[in-house]
Amino acid sequence: MLKILVVEDDTWYSEFLKGYLELNPDYNVDTCSSAKELKTKISNQYGVICLDYNLPDQNGVELLKFIETSYPGIPVIIISGQEDIETAVEMLKFNSVWDYIVKGDKTNELLWMSLIKLKDRKKLESKVVELEDKLIDKFDFEKAIKGNSAELKKVFGLMQKASKSIINVSITGETGTGKELVASAIHYNSDRKKKPFIAVNMSAIPGDLAESELFGHEKGAFTGAIGARKGKFEEANNGTIFLDEIADIPADLQAKLLRVLQEREVTRVGGNKVIKLDVRIIVATHKNLAEEVKQGNFREDLYYRIIGLPISLPALRNRKDDILILAKHFIDGFSKSNNIGKITISEDAKKKLLSHHYPGNIRELKSTVELAAVMCEDGEIQSQDITFNSPISVGSILDEEKTMKDYTNQIIAMYLEKYNKDVGLVAKKLDIGKSTLYKLIQKEPELFSN
Repeated sequence: MLKILVVEDDTWYSEFLKGYLELNPDYNVDTCSSAKELKTKISNQYGVICLDYNLPDQNGVELLKFIETSYPGIPVIIISGQEDIETAVEMLKFNSVWDYIVKGDKTNELLWMSLIKLKDRKKLESKVVELEDKLIDKFDFEKAIKGNSAELKKVFGLMQKASKSIINVSITGETGTGKELVASAIHYNSDRKKKPFIAVNMSAIPGDLAESELFGHEKGAFTGAIGARKGKFEEANNGTIFLDEIADIPADLQAKLLRVLQEREVTRVGGNKVIKLDVRIIVATHKNLAEEVKQGNFREDLYYRIIGLPISLPALRNRKDDILILAKHFIDGFSKSNNIGKITISEDAKKKLLSHHYPGNIRELKSTVELAAVMCEDGEIQSQDITFNSPISVGSILDEEKTMKDYTNQIIAMYLEKYNKDVGLVAKKLDIGKSTLYKLIQKEPELFSN
């Protein structure tokens, strides 16, 4: 139901419009005949005001100023006897004015069409709000990030703290641990949740284009700049910018980024206009930023500017309690989107999933179980349906700082998994004695029992 207030000093014309509009059962029309009566009657219950420009006690401009100040959410349709273009343009400059209709033989029809367009617009706006609410609900911490492990609960606690302030956040973790998902969840649980969230992968931007990509450029700033373009910081204004793989930002751009973060303003490449910024900064990297500073690859002053609240995401192999929860979540989602019915996981398949070290982390688990869902028969994933395609990566092993003992155990466990626990073959591949390998396994059997 759309509640309409018609403000018209001609009583006959006012009743005519009321009767005509109420031919639509979705319209409920009230009338009043003066600015004074309008100010008494108006309230936020009205979805639109149809306003005569020339009322006896106040002109349209003054009355519009009152409506915009006191009831800024109510759209206004001006109905005026004036055909002057300048008057129409002046009226349409008001944010609240939806349309300007000149009185004539077809005023009622034009008003009818204008209200239909307004209702369509309101439906669209309502849909946008609904989708925004669904998006925000989707990024509720416990819905967006699956798991019950103690390691993950620590992460949830830090995310809660981050979402309640605008402190910069730095997220670290191996590739595939969900850094962008965490950044998104922080944004959509903060006061900026209805503002832009702009994600930028610094490792994916060519060095010579990085400045333009972040800060924008003016027309003709460089070869190929055929028009002005906003940078990612401008796009994120009043919201959040997420700079993924921040350690890969070119050295010459680090100083410029530092200045932007310090001054909270940006100037496009080839331009002079200073654009003020209100942007929340979240960064992420799989590298050790402090070590990058020591090695001279990353500016120390920029490091302290962005470090803010650090959140370290645990590798999947360190949150074993979450593997089966995540596997079920991915399988259920895959089954639903592909309409292939309910799929379960056999006990042997669960053991196999738990035995893997997941150098590709959550991303690897997702691709593994989705493939298994395709390969399985009779709606149940068996051990033979699970194939791990991740290579044994020295890089992934060295992403975390560990003791030599921990590295040794991890490598042995990965080789035992790869070669189906054939101790003789693993000893040969690692070039160590079979008895030595047995002793290592016997010392800590729980590490190799899966």
